[in-house]
Amino acid sequence: MLSARMHGDAQILADRPPMNSPAKTGWLARLKQGLSRTRVNIAGLFSGGVIDEALFDDLETALIAADVGVATTGELLDKLRARIKLQGLKTPLEVRDALRDELAALLAPSEGALPLDAARPFVVMVAGVNGAGKTTSIGKLAHWLADRHKTVLLAAGDTFRAAAREQLAVWGQRNGVEVIQQASGDPAAVVFDAVNAARARGVDVLIADTAGRLPTQAHLMEELKRIRRALDKALPGAPHAAILVVDGTNGQNALAQVRAFDDAVGLTGLIVTKLDGTAKGGVLAAIAAERARQGKPLPFLFIGVGEGLADLQPFVAREFAGALVGSE
Repeated sequence: MLSARMHGDAQILADRPPMNSPAKTGWLARLKQGLSRTRVNIAGLFSGGVIDEALFDDLETALIAADVGVATTGELLDKLRARIKLQGLKTPLEVRDALRDELAALLAPSEGALPLDAARPFVVMVAGVNGAGKTTSIGKLAHWLADRHKTVLLAAGDTFRAAAREQLAVWGQRNGVEVIQQASGDPAAVVFDAVNAARARGVDVLIADTAGRLPTQAHLMEELKRIRRALDKALPGAPHAAILVVDGTNGQNALAQVRAFDDAVGLTGLIVTKLDGTAKGGVLAAIAAERARQGKPLPFLFIGVGEGLADLQPFVAREFAGALVGSE
């Protein structure tokens, strides 16, 4: 087993650094660069000098192409028209800023944070399809938690792939975090043992990896439910967070994944990865709008725009909206 790096019981630091700090400035720059493929088709529309129907037609096309979705695009443009009339907006740049504000308002209910002090250990169950960046996101999340003086334990619940266990072990070693694993164990047994280990050691956060699966694989989705039951058996009320890792390049297909995994395990949040590799970053707006219609906001807890350890950061609606449309 890998040795654990222990931290004191210091209070968790603020989730987001000050706006003018080097860390925040660097992250915003990476976010804007990461969303550049999505933004280029939207921001360029505001370089002219006329606000007319042609602008709205082009904006509709650009938003749909960014996977905001037809219904959500229509809702945004209706609100944008109303704001232009109410506020008497005259220039394309004013319209751009108004679009940013409407996007930020749509996304604001999807801001959220892990209530890490709600339990000890605070148990996090992480799911997702193969290739979404699930195990990498767990490693980055462990790093983020360690930076906030939280002790972390990882559970290698993806027993279907030896490579997954090895990958998680590498992340554990990089972060100085212990990984509970079995060479050929039952995933429910692995996470059950990990909860007991976390309780015995007084660990702050336990993150349980699970096998990547497609939402259409009924038997594997049932296995996911069994893992959740094993966590609750080991510690009543666990998992305290059930997170789905979504590949941002999947576009509208991400909506189907959210629905299926939510039905199976009751999601409490999302991590959206690979936003630096897609022109479809508007899918976050589509997910937020669908959940709003259902009256069930689902937080985008973290978003990823790079491969570095620090490139997974808490989601902030206004920052994301500004980076998406090219506005500060």
